[in-house]
This record gives sequence, C-alpha cells and structure tokens, in this order.
Amino acid sequence: MQTIITNKLTDIAAERGIRILFACESGSRGWQFPSPDSDYDVRFIYACPMDDYLTVADRDEQIGFPINDELDILGWDIRKVLRLKQKSNTTPFEWLQSPIVYMQQPGFRSAGCLFQKNDKRLLDFPSVSTLDSFPVDTGK
Repeated sequence: MQTIITNKLTDIAAERGIRILFACESGSRGWQFPSPDSDYDVRFIYACPMDDYLTVADRDEQIGFPINDELDILGWDIRKVLRLKQKSNTTPFEWLQSPIVYMQQPGFRSAGCLFQKNDKRLLDFPSVSTLDSFPVDTGK
C-alpha cells in the first residue's frame, strides 16, 4: 500500500503543479490501532508555485478527493497550515508527529521550522528562500 500511496501523491503533485512538503498517515493507522476495515487517512502539506502566493485573488487552500474503499486523501496548503498554527490548532502538529511518513522534503519535519512542542507562536517560516529550499521536480 505504501507504493500505491506514494505514487498517488506523486501524481497529485504533478497534476496540480504543487510541491508536497510532507505526507503522512493520520487516523487509526497513524496511531497504530487500526481495525480490520480501517481505510488509509493520508494527509499532506503542500506548497504552490510562488506566483500563487503573490496574488490578491482568493484560491483554494485544500486538496481533497472523494473517499474510496481504502484511501482518504486530504492536503492543506502551507499558508493554511501556518494560519491554523497561529490559532493553536493541533491538527498539523499531530500530522508531523505521525510515525508513518509517506513523503517528506529533506529537513521539513526535523528542522523544527514549523512547530515546537507547546509553542503557541508562529515561527520564522516560510520565507521565499525557505520554500525554495524544498525543491521537487513537477515535470515542468
């Protein structure tokens, strides 16, 4: 299943022109107590091309797909993640603590650039140079 999920995430990134910064398992499998009929709750954090952040127009900050028998896939834009962090929402922090990681840009989780446990302040992220340091070839 790991290969299927990774391939699906790679396809999503290419089709949408995004960079997946981090992807993990959430829900019962992510917390290591799945039932026999548990689906895979795949969650990811992504970055759009820089021009998408330089517009005043509203845009979607979430990518989701209809749940099928096995996969429930949902992604949030890094801007949404940072806003939720600023409001002390714990969901992105929980994702980053998942023991099952499907994709991760080098240093994204370990650098502590997003979260520090029990820290309610927005940290110094992202800057243009920081986002550019997570390169992903999207086939363009």
